[in-house]
Amino acid sequence: MDIVIAAKNLTLAYGDKNIVKNVSLAVGPRTVTALIGPSGCGKSTLLRTFNRMNDFVPSFRLVSGEINYRDLNVYSEKVDPVYIRRRVGMVFQKPNPFPSSIAKNITWGPSINGFTGDYDQLVESSLRRAALWDEVKDKLNSSGLALSGGQQQRLCIARAIAMDPDVILMDEPCSALDPASTARIEDLMTDLRDRYTILIVTHNMQQAARVSENTAFMFQGEMVEYSNTKQIFNAPKQRLTEDYIMGRFG
Repeated sequence: MDIVIAAKNLTLAYGDKNIVKNVSLAVGPRTVTALIGPSGCGKSTLLRTFNRMNDFVPSFRLVSGEINYRDLNVYSEKVDPVYIRRRVGMVFQKPNPFPSSIAKNITWGPSINGFTGDYDQLVESSLRRAALWDEVKDKLNSSGLALSGGQQQRLCIARAIAMDPDVILMDEPCSALDPASTARIEDLMTDLRDRYTILIVTHNMQQAARVSENTAFMFQGEMVEYSNTKQIFNAPKQRLTEDYIMGRFG
């Protein structure tokens, strides 16, 4: 299998406390992979390591192991973190559009990274891929902050798409949204996986079952089980996974 993103024997810490413990994970192209587990199990810390977002946390350190994006060791001194963040985009838990126009939300990142193409086309194509174009095409100069919560999150997805990433990381992207907006984001993820590799952290197990092909269950920093989603939810190999899926803890 072609591997797009992988963790190998990875241990991560904040200060002296190990948050992720000897985790290995390999993700193939054009799939949706869900990371599930109780709060504090390390899934968001793991996710944010794939594009070095944890670098902005002063106490963070990589204790051992490695993260690979295709043939690159993400934490090698020879690898530019800015390049990694261009190729591995991020959508956060709370919608965070820039306090500027819808169009500038899309064009700002490409412009500072030397984009020389047609900006109008970039705006339209990014918003179309994020299933937002028809709703905002007549107000591209209006503030992105004037959109609804669900629209703001799709704008953030469009902003990530505009950078032409290979991978999109989503950290609880629907936790602040109503059910209707959540359904739109889930439909969007299904559409986007034809083009992108997606990793999503979610507390919503029904969401994981609906949108992902593969699911990883983490507990207390360890990778308990990683398999195709149907097996994880219907015939888990580990008792701990079964207990979590059945709601017996967490």
